[in-house]
Amino acid sequence: MANVFEFVAEARSATGSIAAKAVRRQGKVPAVIYGGEAAPEMLVLDHNEIVKHLAHEAVYSHVLDLKIGEKTEKAVLKHIQRHPARPQILHMDFLRVDESHKLKVHVPLHFINDAVSVGVKKGGVVAHSMVDVEVLCMPSALPEFITVDLAGVDIGETIHLSNLVLPAGVEIPELHHGAEHDHPVVQIIKSRTEEAAE
Repeated sequence: MANVFEFVAEARSATGSIAAKAVRRQGKVPAVIYGGEAAPEMLVLDHNEIVKHLAHEAVYSHVLDLKIGEKTEKAVLKHIQRHPARPQILHMDFLRVDESHKLKVHVPLHFINDAVSVGVKKGGVVAHSMVDVEVLCMPSALPEFITVDLAGVDIGETIHLSNLVLPAGVEIPELHHGAEHDHPVVQIIKSRTEEAAE
């Protein structure tokens, strides 16, 4: 199997919406890589290969190898624009990675022990407010995901950003802006049948 952390791209010179549509008609995806000291570079990637790569959740939170001709750049996937009605990738943004500088990237949240949590055993329902979280860390410390353990959560209790157990060297920049930014991640609420019974 091909390395899911390696994206093969070609440089493109034409810019604008007309050029992007022409690229898409050829079964390709227009993209850009930016950041660092180098200028932004317009790229083209194969749509089918991209879809295969994006089927792996880890791609969204790993430092990737972006092969452009003879050179390879380290980058993270920063943004994907998808078609609202069709399973089509319209555009991708890659951010260059400098191993000596921290980066901000969204990392998936993995929820565990929801079926055996205190609140669910009492008839509560798990309500997710987030599926991923933006973290700040050095590229070498970038986690594939962050685990959220629901075992001890009771009905009416909420896990906030500040409650997340983060790996060493990883922080949540949102929390630097004060307590009002300590958003809920997940909570266990009463089920409708339980509310009706009461």
